[in-house]
Amino acid sequence: MNEKWYALVGAYLRTYWRFALVQALFAAIFWAVLSLYGAPAEAALYAAGLCALAGLGLLIVHFVRYLRKRRARQAAKENLTVSDGALPPADTPGEAEFRDMAQRVRRQYADLAAAREAERRETLDWFTAWVHQIKTPIAVMQMTLQAEDTPEHRALEAELFRVRQYADLALSYLRLDEGGSDLVIRSVALDGVIRQTVRKYAPLFVRKRLALRYDGTDVSALTDEKWLAFILEQLLSNAVKYTASGGVTIAVSAEDKVLAIADTGIGIAAEDLPRVFEKGYTGYNGRTDKAATGLGLYLCRRAAEMLHHRLWVQSEPGRGSTFFLDLHSDKLEVE
Repeated sequence: MNEKWYALVGAYLRTYWRFALVQALFAAIFWAVLSLYGAPAEAALYAAGLCALAGLGLLIVHFVRYLRKRRARQAAKENLTVSDGALPPADTPGEAEFRDMAQRVRRQYADLAAAREAERRETLDWFTAWVHQIKTPIAVMQMTLQAEDTPEHRALEAELFRVRQYADLALSYLRLDEGGSDLVIRSVALDGVIRQTVRKYAPLFVRKRLALRYDGTDVSALTDEKWLAFILEQLLSNAVKYTASGGVTIAVSAEDKVLAIADTGIGIAAEDLPRVFEKGYTGYNGRTDKAATGLGLYLCRRAAEMLHHRLWVQSEPGRGSTFFLDLHSDKLEVE
């Protein structure tokens, strides 16, 4: 607790002022009785003073016990998963009832938390199985469409690619709640991850006739390869989606390990820039593109924070956007 001593004393007196009043009343009665029986005033005052001193000692002992129990209650309040032994012992029947009630609430909370975790795991398992199952008919349809190269087939292939993207996005949304349990931190060569992402989105560049510039890099970073690829895929997907002409440039600064993805697209309005990473926020561009969900950049930020990477954007309407990912981190350890 960070409370001031006078605040603690004030809280104690507000709770137990009757106890202090009774101690003072007993000392006054003792002095009055001795005075009525003709005892010398000094003796009566001395006896009353001893009573008051003894009462003060009892108050101090009681105050120390009060502080210990108060700290135990504060700790239990901050963490509802504490064991029964962490609760302060009961001194009265009323405190015993309160302690029993707190234990019941704690156990109910633990049961609800366990049930919620089991339900979340079941949902994640179901979505994982669903994503893997749906990839099979998508692959079959892609092979069927590739058998004949026509504008209609290429358009359908692009839509199938978007379906697969949305399925992977839904799965990533659920997996982010697992936090660090899904991470494999090691030194990753960025060139391989970037080229893998570029190959995945190459058909979209070809379809929209967009140029892609990437000169390669020898930089490695301490990160999780799967989640880094997820961030790059989302940023590259956005770059292609909102770029009608020109192209996309990917560059990595060897000095400070900052990866930049720049496009020549429609850009982001100044009033939207502070909120582009918020959950569900689509801004002006999202209102233009009715299919926008406002989840892609939000999940990118969540994943970057989980990896202790910094993600930010610079943009100007009509002149494109540049997303920066700072891969330098001292908080991660190699696994």
